[in-house]
Amino acid sequence: MKFSIKQIEVFLEIAKRENMTRAADALAMSQSAASESLKTLEAQFGIQLFDRAGKRLQLNELGKVIRGEAAAFIEHAQRLEEALSKHQEVGALKVGATLSIGNYLAINILSDYRQRYPAARISLDVENTTHIAARVAHFELDIGLIEGEISHPDLEVSPWREDELIVFCSPQHPLAKHTTLSDDDLLQAEWVLREPGSGTRQAFDHAMHGLVPQLKIALELQHTEAIKRAVESNLGIGCLSHITLVDAFKRGNLVPLSVPQRDFHRQFYFILHRNKYLSAGIQNWLELCRNYR
Repeated sequence: MKFSIKQIEVFLEIAKRENMTRAADALAMSQSAASESLKTLEAQFGIQLFDRAGKRLQLNELGKVIRGEAAAFIEHAQRLEEALSKHQEVGALKVGATLSIGNYLAINILSDYRQRYPAARISLDVENTTHIAARVAHFELDIGLIEGEISHPDLEVSPWREDELIVFCSPQHPLAKHTTLSDDDLLQAEWVLREPGSGTRQAFDHAMHGLVPQLKIALELQHTEAIKRAVESNLGIGCLSHITLVDAFKRGNLVPLSVPQRDFHRQFYFILHRNKYLSAGIQNWLELCRNYR
């Protein structure tokens, strides 16, 4: 074998940080040693993996191709090392979830996971669809649970479960007395919505096709609970996932609004990097997600 595992680790760290000094610090090695490792790797194969602009090292096209294979190689090596040392921790993984899923579904699944695999090392990061997809693509997360549709050459996207957005308002809002809302009602109302880039906003815009440019958007907020509080305060009407509104509807703090002429159904998805090794942890997590009700 013409390369070492350390050389591949150095290459991946530089690709992640785009800076030799920061990569060396992360690997607890000198800058000169990290630089020599990359230089030797490139020289051994007569290639260049980065475009150099000052102190910044940016992956070129070849580097982007190699990165996925290199990450998969390191993960396989780590799994082999764990198996050989007989200290394999079943279920160790990093999960990313979009806000609605993370706060209302994934946290419960995580609790079930920990009960089933008490020794597991697991983390849950909650961000919007765009950020989760980017982090899975860069191998910073093992798996993502997202609300929005994405297309990325390095990601595999597979359906998980169905969901539905619900239009809602406060009990004191004038529209609360309406049996159904017409498109004219939707255009006259002021809206409190999720921010662009979120899966919820993507699904809302799709359902409201033809009306979006004319909508009166009073507020765009990043957090579901903030939107619910704003709507409770009569700052406008909102549209969020059904799973985020169940308790508020039961308490009577918010009321659902019927919009039969608009289709607010959507899909939740799993996303994985195409070169991601499906560890026992990932497979266990997928099984729990698919069986969760």
